[in-house]
Amino acid sequence: MLRVGSAVAYMACRNLVSPNMGVRFRMPLQKLHPLSRAIHHRYNASVTPPQRSAARHFTSMSRLPMQPPKPPPGGHGGWRYQQHRNFWMLRLASRLLKLRYIVLGSAVGGGYTAKKTYEEWKDMLPDMDEYNWVIPDFFWEMSKQIDLDKLTKMLPELVEIAKFLPELPDLDKIGENFTFLKSILFTGVGSKGASGQRLLLAEAPGDTPVKSATDAPVTATPEASGKQFRKSSDKEKVDQLQEELLRTQVKYQRMLERLERENKDLRKVVLQKDEKGIHQRKVKKSLIDMYSEVLDILSDFDSNYNTQDHLPRVVVVGDQSAGKTSVLEMIAQARIFPRGSGEMMTRSPVKVTLSEGPHHVAMFKDSSREFDLGKEEDLAALRHEIELRMRKSVKEGQTVSPETISLSVKGPGIQRMVLVDLPGVISTVTAGMAADTKETIFSISKNYMQNPNAIILCIQDGSVDAERSIVTDLVSQMDPQGKRTIFVLTKVDLAEKNLASPNRIQQIVEGKLFPMKALGYFAVVTGKGSAGESIDSIKDYEEDFFQNSRLLRDGMLKAHQVTTKNLSLAVSDCFWKMVRESVEQQADAFKASRFNLETEWKNNYPRLRELDRNELFEKAKNEILDEVISLSQVTPKHWEAILEKKLWERVSIHVIENIYLPAAQTMNSGTFNTTVDIKLKQWTDKQLPHKALEVAWETLQEEFARFMAEYKGKDQDDIFDKLKEAVKDESIKRHKWNETAMDSLRVIQHNTLEDRSITDKPQWDAAIQFMEETLQARLKDTDSVINDMAGPYWKQRWMSWTSRSPEQHICNETKKELERLLKLHEDHTAYLANDEVTTVRKNLEGRGVEVDPVLIKDTWHQLYRRHFLQKALHHCNLCRRGFYYYQRQFVDSELECNDVVLFWRIQRMLLITANTLRQQLINTEVRRLEKNVKEVLEDFGEDNERKVHLITGRRVQLAEDLKKVREIQEKLEAFIEALHEEK
Repeated sequence: MLRVGSAVAYMACRNLVSPNMGVRFRMPLQKLHPLSRAIHHRYNASVTPPQRSAARHFTSMSRLPMQPPKPPPGGHGGWRYQQHRNFWMLRLASRLLKLRYIVLGSAVGGGYTAKKTYEEWKDMLPDMDEYNWVIPDFFWEMSKQIDLDKLTKMLPELVEIAKFLPELPDLDKIGENFTFLKSILFTGVGSKGASGQRLLLAEAPGDTPVKSATDAPVTATPEASGKQFRKSSDKEKVDQLQEELLRTQVKYQRMLERLERENKDLRKVVLQKDEKGIHQRKVKKSLIDMYSEVLDILSDFDSNYNTQDHLPRVVVVGDQSAGKTSVLEMIAQARIFPRGSGEMMTRSPVKVTLSEGPHHVAMFKDSSREFDLGKEEDLAALRHEIELRMRKSVKEGQTVSPETISLSVKGPGIQRMVLVDLPGVISTVTAGMAADTKETIFSISKNYMQNPNAIILCIQDGSVDAERSIVTDLVSQMDPQGKRTIFVLTKVDLAEKNLASPNRIQQIVEGKLFPMKALGYFAVVTGKGSAGESIDSIKDYEEDFFQNSRLLRDGMLKAHQVTTKNLSLAVSDCFWKMVRESVEQQADAFKASRFNLETEWKNNYPRLRELDRNELFEKAKNEILDEVISLSQVTPKHWEAILEKKLWERVSIHVIENIYLPAAQTMNSGTFNTTVDIKLKQWTDKQLPHKALEVAWETLQEEFARFMAEYKGKDQDDIFDKLKEAVKDESIKRHKWNETAMDSLRVIQHNTLEDRSITDKPQWDAAIQFMEETLQARLKDTDSVINDMAGPYWKQRWMSWTSRSPEQHICNETKKELERLLKLHEDHTAYLANDEVTTVRKNLEGRGVEVDPVLIKDTWHQLYRRHFLQKALHHCNLCRRGFYYYQRQFVDSELECNDVVLFWRIQRMLLITANTLRQQLINTEVRRLEKNVKEVLEDFGEDNERKVHLITGRRVQLAEDLKKVREIQEKLEAFIEALHEEK
């Protein structure tokens, strides 16, 4: 065994410590740790532990105590490593050059601007020759003249060296100290120069003389080293080196931040030039925009084929006032949401699509207006619009709504992802809220979180007791393994200030306090609580807080777990990983659903086109408008015939009962005409014009309904029946008849009824026919009433096996007695005298029939009416040839036909009234009704709920599902193709 001196032993110990086990240069907070390591490879047991596990990573954000190195298992107890040089300045230069080339590569389309920026960056970088002093000269000479790898193999093992150095302290302690100091020196931090480095090496415990090209040999015995080590403790040295390291890191961090800002500005310029078309190429739609369109379509998709929406999105959940909105605003880099102090502001889910763009703008899915997020007035307008849409989506009697508001935000440097902000989870329903508010919020949250590909961003307020959290239990139920959950602890500044035990924060971010698991744990600060804070001021405050926080200094938090920028990078990385893993599977599911829907349509509706609800509504709308136009083309003759008939049906009872019968019972023609004129005048002034307008309005409604319901043949589609009925009812309800023409109609009717001059024989014959038809109809009605009162005749009783009731038997006996009275007195008046009633009653009692006097009078009324009508019909036949006597005013004739003149006056009034109403219908009312129909159709077209209610059926649902599935599949395939191209 070769005997070596203390100097050789020192070199052996020094070479046994890996140069990578020490301090490495601190990147900015946003780049301290790879995101894939932060989330996806935190605890990978299959990966072999690194060789330098004894030395913890150290940054300026965390002052970590030194720990003794533990030799890895295996081998002969030695160190399995491959020695390499750790020249920090060369690594820094390579990273800066790489960043420069990345920036320049992204700005190829920028042309002259990119080239100019390249020259500016080149001039800005420091001269690397000026930093050669950081590396000792003897390293350059050793690397050229000595093969360190060969020398290392020749040296004995650590255990053998320990036999020759029994007086030295613990080798583990020495290895830790040398590794720690060597890593600090070799990362190039500090300003002491080569001489300072040599001094530090000489001061270390157990040093042996080290000779360089410029220094004399230095000999240090173990006793002298121990005394010097006691004078200056390890902690003081470490603190001094850390302060120097921090100053250097801050310098380079600022340099990198400046480069990032320039890179961001340069990308903005390139995007603006692409927007303006400088490169004469069509800019494709971004991936995130394509994906967001698919999610918008799926939000309205409802199918019975169990094809559910399992596409990824980031679901933001948390307790009320936990800071969900603030986290989203930091990720979107704008204060876009309405704010309130302690009250519920998020009343419906808000889907926010984040993407990169040249300008920082926001836009709603159903609107073309862009809100410039750099202007405070546009931000205020955006917040007001979001609040207005939320309140509009909430139905009466509710507090929250499941209806989703879709918003897109674009800007330079924004991470691409789709987030859904949900209402905050509450534990108590307060005054003013609906009773089911708590259950509704839970239902909405579960509906989004039960998607197996949804990323759950769980927000927890760090300033309140962890035991008060509600959302963590809900998240643990939806994702018990924590495979798609990211936990965010907000308001860490308040938590550090107020909590007596900061270790509680460490337990939270390590996943040991809450009964839930997560992919990653993050701690963020989203401002001081002021609504007027800007995003930039919040970022600065967050950076300053974590720079000085003892949570990082004491190692309770890792640097990659802090700041919202690290959070947004991690969430975006996880989101796209989930998208790439699941989007093709979802596309296959919709492809299978499309096949099922197409097969059902072919089997059930082979001869019909696949029209969705909107297309069917447009088709029905055209049909209804065509039918309304057909209404205006009804002939005047048809209108007048209908109006005349309906008007007479409405007034005939009044004319017969109140005008004709009272006047006909008079004894002479003078009294008859006087009675008729008086009653006609009263009727015209009060009732007739109103009756006429009612008849006209009803006629218009009936004709409109007839055209709407008329069968059109094989092209008629019964799926429109409910819609047509609703349009008809609503149009008629809105229509108001123009009554301004009532006064003129009254004058026309009054003048017509005053005229008694029948000019020709055809008019006389028409009046007689009209009178005869009217009287016969009345006689028929009267006979029907009498038969009902007296019961069936003997023929009906024998043929139909029916019999009279006791009341009908009494009435029949009364009828026979009154008929004998009429035969004796054919000219009897319409009223029965009291003594005659008594006589009839006694006669009936003599035959054993007890009868009430009221029944006698009622029976007499019907019998006399029949008797009078029969006489009037006979008189009407006599007047058929009385026109000649009428022209001579019945001089030298016993014939009087005043009743014929009355019916002629009534008939002419009906004709002229029908003509007047027809003119008003065609010229005014039909056009106004057409206008009402168009307005109703427009209103129905804007009301989706009404359309869903009026146009229903499996056929409609199937067509809509088929259309949406095709659209979803096409967009998913385009998105997958673009995703592969981006790879």
